[in-house]
Amino acid sequence: MIRVLVVEDDHGTAAAHGEYVRRVEGFELAGVAHTASETVRALRDAQAAGQEVHLLLLDMNLPDRHGLVLCRQLRAAGLVVDVIAVTAARELETVREAVAIGVVQYLIKPFVFGLFAEKLGAYRKYFEQMRSPVSTLSQREVDTAFAALRTSNAAGLPKGLSQDTLDAVSDLLARRPGALSASEVADELHLARITARRYLEFLADAGVATRAPRYGTRGRPELEYARQRTA
Repeated sequence: MIRVLVVEDDHGTAAAHGEYVRRVEGFELAGVAHTASETVRALRDAQAAGQEVHLLLLDMNLPDRHGLVLCRQLRAAGLVVDVIAVTAARELETVREAVAIGVVQYLIKPFVFGLFAEKLGAYRKYFEQMRSPVSTLSQREVDTAFAALRTSNAAGLPKGLSQDTLDAVSDLLARRPGALSASEVADELHLARITARRYLEFLADAGVATRAPRYGTRGRPELEYARQRTA
């Protein structure tokens, strides 16, 4: 079994990601950490107990230090563990540095379970190849191992949704202090109302946005959506 430590400061999100891990064959939840300090302690405790943690599902924005800083410190301390960045951070410099320090996968929030399972499945193939009992690998075997890690976020979106439009809807919700209806999002982004609603429903189902009926208007209450705020 591949033992996974979930590192996420939001307790609800951490619980959801932990449940996702339990649902993927071949993976075992080793624990949950909410800060960088807890992560280091959990890895040291596992090492001392002879229960190796193989993979971190790491959020970049932790309360006590940035995820990339934590990655560098773990390597400096000899705590060798693979990392999948599970984060909303998508700035070019962050992604570039993540690749440079050895992050093996980058999973951008929001995502559905299907994409999560795809990423972990790809990592499992890489893990199994790199744990080969032979002492050396051929060029083909090395290429096969690294090729297993190459997956795309777009593959995890429902048919008919595009990553660019999803980003635009998500960013619009993040910028607005209040809730927006599908009609308002459609007007703002020049989309059809039914299209805007599909993206909003996807974000709500993924736990990135909240949905609630908007009262005070004539007729049937319209749903309104707001970006999920963390404490």
